[in-house]
Amino acid sequence: MTRDELAAWLRLSLTPGVGPSAARKLLAAFGLPEAIFNQPRSVLMQVVSAAQANALRSESPELAAHVEITWQWLQEQPTQRQVMALGDAAYPPALLTIEDPPLLLYAMGRLDQQPDPNRSIAIVGSRNPTPQGSLNARQFAKSLRQAGLTIVSGLALGVDGAAHEGALEATGADTLPLTTIAVVGTGLDRVYPKSHHALAHRITLNGLILSEYPLGTPPLSANFPRRNRLISGLSCATLVVEAALKSGSLITARLAAEQGKEVFAIPGSIHATQSHGCHALIRQGAKLVETAQDVLEDMPKHTSWACATASSQDTVADDTNPEDALLTALGFEPVSLDALQARTGMDTAHLQANLMTLELDDVVTRLPGGLFQRLVKT
Repeated sequence: MTRDELAAWLRLSLTPGVGPSAARKLLAAFGLPEAIFNQPRSVLMQVVSAAQANALRSESPELAAHVEITWQWLQEQPTQRQVMALGDAAYPPALLTIEDPPLLLYAMGRLDQQPDPNRSIAIVGSRNPTPQGSLNARQFAKSLRQAGLTIVSGLALGVDGAAHEGALEATGADTLPLTTIAVVGTGLDRVYPKSHHALAHRITLNGLILSEYPLGTPPLSANFPRRNRLISGLSCATLVVEAALKSGSLITARLAAEQGKEVFAIPGSIHATQSHGCHALIRQGAKLVETAQDVLEDMPKHTSWACATASSQDTVADDTNPEDALLTALGFEPVSLDALQARTGMDTAHLQANLMTLELDDVVTRLPGGLFQRLVKT
């Protein structure tokens, strides 16, 4: 894309009052953006409103600055940065079929690889997951990545970050195309949250970061639910790890279902609000899964990937000793020290020493309120 072409596309996408729907109508009627801006007001009004025609006929004083910033951003790393316009050969075909595809898509990372929805799965969930939820996201992502799937998520705190991390940890992941894709709600010249700066850098080396928002766009709350249609659109299925009843993850699941995609959900404790959204999805028809193998066995029939199934060590639901009295007493829900004493008959010192050992082995985690919970590797 030349600088002049970039300027025309940015002008169209940033014209006040002309949203994506009106822009697509204009493109269908007149072709490229340059042709749109050459039309007289009377001709434009045959496609859009008078107010929109007036806006198109006047150039924003801020446009030149946007063009300069974007052009310089592209020139800094031309092999790793790209702006794809609707209809470009590089534009992901999967997004052309979703409702309201982005007019422009900003990309950073492995530009030599095209996202393949038939080999991608979205993993989403709570920004404040339980320790078990974080572990589930990481382990499921790792196993599914080792089975040859690209992991798609949103780079948010919690489950999203854990899913990206799990994908990057997968053995041999760097030998497969696009380890993970992060779809973000800001401009690509900033990372949100800031704590994921190092993670974002690793993603660009092994996958892609995508955004429909211009450079300089801050983390506005309205942008994150909107970007979820891209997360589901780039995937053949969506796995919800943990989610409250009012959660952006449920938006992603709904969009996936509307797009005709499979939806999976991991069940959790009835006492954890982070599990209520998953339980609601299961009641609505989402497939309950307990291991990565469950996901692989139920993936859409048309899906293909490098490995047909995950290896046995990736699908073991519980690698702890089932005969251990304390682990048996813990069960799989949060429990207090008093309750554990009642169940095991251990004295306080002995019980606390055993719990400390299990914590150090990452088998048990300590929760707020003096509760303990067993961690299960998926």
